[in-house]
Amino acid sequence: MSSKLVNMIFGMKLRQARTEADLTLTEFASMCELSPSYLTEIEKGRKYPRADKIMRMAEVLGKSYDDLVSIQLDPSLSYLQTTLSSAIFQRFPFEEFGMEAGDLVTLLTREPEKVSALLHAVLAIGRRYDLQEEEFLRASLRAYQEIHENYFHDLEEAAQAFTEEIGNQWGMTDEPPLRNEVLETILQEHYRYLIDMEAIADNPELKRYRSIYIAEKNQPTLFVNPALHERQVRFVLARELGYQYLGLKERSFASTPNRIDSFQQIVNDFKAAYFGGTLLMPRKAMLADLQHLFSQTTWQPQLLLDMLHKYEVTPEMLFYRFSELIPQFFGIRLHFLRFHNSNGRYDLIKQLNMNQLIVPSGIGLHEHHCRRWLSVRLLQEEPQDEQDYSFDLPLVGAQYSEFIESRDQFLCLGFARPMVLSPQVESSVIVGFRVDGDMKNLIRFVDDPVIPRVFIHETCERCPLTAAQCQERAAPPTILEVEAETTARRLALERLREKMRKP
Repeated sequence: MSSKLVNMIFGMKLRQARTEADLTLTEFASMCELSPSYLTEIEKGRKYPRADKIMRMAEVLGKSYDDLVSIQLDPSLSYLQTTLSSAIFQRFPFEEFGMEAGDLVTLLTREPEKVSALLHAVLAIGRRYDLQEEEFLRASLRAYQEIHENYFHDLEEAAQAFTEEIGNQWGMTDEPPLRNEVLETILQEHYRYLIDMEAIADNPELKRYRSIYIAEKNQPTLFVNPALHERQVRFVLARELGYQYLGLKERSFASTPNRIDSFQQIVNDFKAAYFGGTLLMPRKAMLADLQHLFSQTTWQPQLLLDMLHKYEVTPEMLFYRFSELIPQFFGIRLHFLRFHNSNGRYDLIKQLNMNQLIVPSGIGLHEHHCRRWLSVRLLQEEPQDEQDYSFDLPLVGAQYSEFIESRDQFLCLGFARPMVLSPQVESSVIVGFRVDGDMKNLIRFVDDPVIPRVFIHETCERCPLTAAQCQERAAPPTILEVEAETTARRLALERLREKMRKP
């Protein structure tokens, strides 16, 4: 057991014993001849006292020394110990959310048995749905991004400073597109990188990796998959500059990573990617293009394709940059979704939800996402010309979506294209804007009648539309039917109770 965990358990037991003795922190400190600030450090798990001080505390509390220093908790609190010793708890980034582990310990000791029961339930749910530590850490990162509305001024400024301090020396400017040759030269000449475009292709087991980073003998080597599209290679190089310029040491060494060892690792990966996207799509130019797009009174899909060509980026890169700039500079909250379609199976791969969108919730339950979502609809559409549907020329779509029950309305813009490393898989990416008065004043084409208006739901299993009303339905409304039966039983029970109350 780590010393950090021992400190936390001791602090939790000490605070619980003090609370049970009905002593304030000041009173207890005075009786132990210790300072309140020192006791606070102990109770929060930051410090562990010497044996003579523990003896004094035990005497004041009417406890034995052995009882106070024991790391064993009461059976009713066993799940607290399990949680405190778990890898997830040990790696959770409390500081990123304005907390520290000791703050949670303070909360735990107020109602320890109730909290232990709650943690028992949470752990049971996690096991039931095979929730992995990596999923938890990724969810923490999404929460971190959403709290900040996915805009990080320091990273924006760092990208600008890099261009001025280093990039300009090698011909980098704010005018897009940024050429691969420039990025390669900076990595090779300024950061002494070796860039290998062959090794991954020569090893079949590595062909699914986009890139691999290895730093040996003081020379970092970046292996890049030559099967990648030029635009994807550009992002890999720009992100690598982010790692170096920002000094991010704890990082993933492969894209996509095999494992996540800490929250700091995925935060650093995120920061490097944010930095890279900012280099490829400078803020000033992007804001001007967004203003031009939003000022149109009619839907102009060609403008989105023009932006892809101007910056020479992928649809995911472009829309993710939208998610960074639009909430901050236009005051419009949005959501970002990425779906994959493999043999008719539609999976939500990535999401960022800043407007409380009802994201389809059936992932863990193997439900069927509503086929009317633009994300799914684009993956189902047959291109008018098969030769035109490619990585370079994706499908573009727009949709005015309204949830059947909540009546929440969203304007969604989307792309769909085949994957490069997995051509049998199709990918769609969308951004959606909640429709309200302010949004309509900013996005002028929202009421263009050419944009289809569609009623949507979460999943087919929860949708009240009949088969006649929804020809896209992929599964019967089984969950809705169960809920209806449960409601009917409850109402019947209430009627029986009411009948028995009457004289």
